[in-house]
Amino acid sequence: MPGHGAIAHVVGRRIVVGNRRLLEREGIDLGALAARRDEVAEGGRTAVLAAIDGKPAAVIGIADAPRETSAPAVAALHELRVEVVMLTGDNQATAARIAQRLGIDTVIAEVLPGDKAAKIAELQASGRKVAMVGDGVNDAPALAQADLGIAIGAGTDVAIETADVVLMRSDPLDVPTALRIGRATLRKMRQNLGWAIGYNAIALPIAAGVFEPAFGLVLRPEIAALSMSGSSLIVAVNALALKRLRLPTTAAADPTPGLQPGP
Repeated sequence: MPGHGAIAHVVGRRIVVGNRRLLEREGIDLGALAARRDEVAEGGRTAVLAAIDGKPAAVIGIADAPRETSAPAVAALHELRVEVVMLTGDNQATAARIAQRLGIDTVIAEVLPGDKAAKIAELQASGRKVAMVGDGVNDAPALAQADLGIAIGAGTDVAIETADVVLMRSDPLDVPTALRIGRATLRKMRQNLGWAIGYNAIALPIAAGVFEPAFGLVLRPEIAALSMSGSSLIVAVNALALKRLRLPTTAAADPTPGLQPGP
């Protein structure tokens, strides 16, 4: 049952394993296990329920441990003034606890796999530019819907083919790193374009002798050629300055939270 769980017949008995919505749909009352289920969920774990022949049998708590770079990644995104949203199929209590631990701004929980793209569209309808990070088959429609789809390199082929950017490592810290590199590259492109237009707007009229009658300014052909080479050199040096870009790092690697010089 996509987004809910599984139902099977084992040695003549009907087994239901899944979330609360699946058991409610099957008309199974949790009874005394309801309190245990709430306790597991409030502890930050995903509660998986099991029933045998229509009677509740067990509550299984599953906890996903966040990667050690998750919190630094969220902090680095905040430095870039990016709002971080958790889009998950987990229950609200579990998602909220993890979000609080990592510093995530907004939680959208209990989302069915097929509804992720619709949630992305809702965020876009509110005027946001959305970057979606995912790695599974179910993430592919959401990656396609987002303004920027970012796939984890260790994810499924479908997600990788759909995404605009593929991270070669399964490291959340690579997300703000990619955004910072992208923004810095665009900034350098604008700087170089502005420099080239300004430089040529001044140099070409001088080389053409436009200012010679009024100011006596003129460039000999060989000097003009060298000047054009100088323009290209300055643009190239400005582009090479990207190597000095400071990239996000973990607090463990840098005692001062934030950034360190990139390679």
